[in-house]
Amino acid sequence: MTKIITAAQMQALDLRTISEAHIPATTLMERAGAGVVSCLEQRWGPVRGKTITVVCGKGNNGGDGFVAARLLRRRHADVRVLTMTPTSELSRDAATMYKQFVRGAGKSSVYPYGSKAQAQALLQDSDILIDALLGTGLSAPVAGRYAEAIDSINETGCPVVAVDLPSGLHADTGTILGRAIRASLTVTFGLPKLGLYQNDGIDLAGEVALVDIGIPPAYIDSIQSRTTLITPHMVRTYLPKRQPSSHKGTFGHAGIIAGSVGKTGAAAMAAQAALRTGIGLVTVAIPTSVNDVLEAKLLEAMTVPMPETKARTLARTALDRLIAFMEARTAVAIGPGLSTHPETVELVRALTKQLDRPAVLDADALNALTGRTALLAACKTPPIITPHPGEMARLEADATPQTVNSDRMGTATRFARERGLFVVLKGARTVVARPDGAVAICSTGNPGMATAGTGDVLTGMIVGLLAQGVPSWEAACAATYLHGVAGDLAAARRGQAGVISRDLIEEIPYALKLMHQAPSSETDEKIWNDPM
Repeated sequence: MTKIITAAQMQALDLRTISEAHIPATTLMERAGAGVVSCLEQRWGPVRGKTITVVCGKGNNGGDGFVAARLLRRRHADVRVLTMTPTSELSRDAATMYKQFVRGAGKSSVYPYGSKAQAQALLQDSDILIDALLGTGLSAPVAGRYAEAIDSINETGCPVVAVDLPSGLHADTGTILGRAIRASLTVTFGLPKLGLYQNDGIDLAGEVALVDIGIPPAYIDSIQSRTTLITPHMVRTYLPKRQPSSHKGTFGHAGIIAGSVGKTGAAAMAAQAALRTGIGLVTVAIPTSVNDVLEAKLLEAMTVPMPETKARTLARTALDRLIAFMEARTAVAIGPGLSTHPETVELVRALTKQLDRPAVLDADALNALTGRTALLAACKTPPIITPHPGEMARLEADATPQTVNSDRMGTATRFARERGLFVVLKGARTVVARPDGAVAICSTGNPGMATAGTGDVLTGMIVGLLAQGVPSWEAACAATYLHGVAGDLAAARRGQAGVISRDLIEEIPYALKLMHQAPSSETDEKIWNDPM
């Protein structure tokens, strides 16, 4: 379990490591700089012959930059350092690392900041830039030469590596303090910072790599944080084992209540995604007149025709049959493609009162519960809901998609606590919250997944794991992470713009395979290179 922490918590960890574990600050700095170089080479290959400009501030962030510069020069990169302040103003440890760099490279490799024009000329003539300007302690808006330097870096269009945090980003809230670096890669140290996964941090951080700088595990264990990062190791431990003696009954039977005229695709994708997670059996309850259409789309899943309205949506008269349908299944999904026909809305509300087994509610099931969320708290088994920000705003009184997105963790956590259920708040860096206030953040996924039907795929994946006996929290976290991995694999194969939801379904088996190749322990995970 990888905790996500605040800047103050990280500062406390650093101080305790120095004072109690007697690890010098310069040793931590050395490890941080080495981590930057290692991650940079993993992303862009060997640095030999490449022109790399490191922009260093006066504090410890700048010190990390000086270490990285020295180590890059050892690897035969053409390294230049742009310093923002006179050497007399450097922090003690940063000054130590500055002297070590100059001892090897000479002062001719150091360029004191003179003007924006001078900085731009230096930066534009670079293959890669390293942002070591400002660290996690920033709390006031960036101004003066630091603001000019940030603008200059962003204007080059060069790949940028941010040291610990993109300069100008608030470490806790992820908001921009005046202006901020737009990084291609952020190499963060010890534990990931909250701001990297919230608000502007989602766009500005780029890829986030975590580097172990040697903080004792016992100190990390003592940090109180209810926010964690979903990791491959976590997902691997959550997935059901497949014994040689298994049969299809071993892996559960999911029931999916979905579909209406024009929306059988949503039901089909949810069913296919459930099957791809390893479930034994899937049956879809569908309005009678569109049953044949759905059967033509599905080979491995079964269907059950149900009473329908004149608009060819599920009718209120289907209630008793659907209750019996749910009772015969291990887990249930309700919502994809149901429509918001008034009679179907009434049916969904009645079904929600009867939920007594693991379930996931999505799409039109959530729309049906607008203004009636008390029904969710009445469920005998707490369900999983999977809203996007618009659906979340409709469920929460006085909320808008904008207010939801501005406080994604707070919104999801609050709703999960108040209603006693599990919330998967979809979007960039999907948030998973549970009734006791714990929250997990998913780092997988990409903008190519912003296309019709990916939510139906996630619903199918969650119910597929639930039906296999995976508990609700673990199923929500694992399915969300795997969904993002499948999206990343699809984007790598086809490019983000061309991804459609069926591509994700095809990649689910490969996402599962990757998880089984993941490290068997959290310690190993810190040095595991994600094969994606």
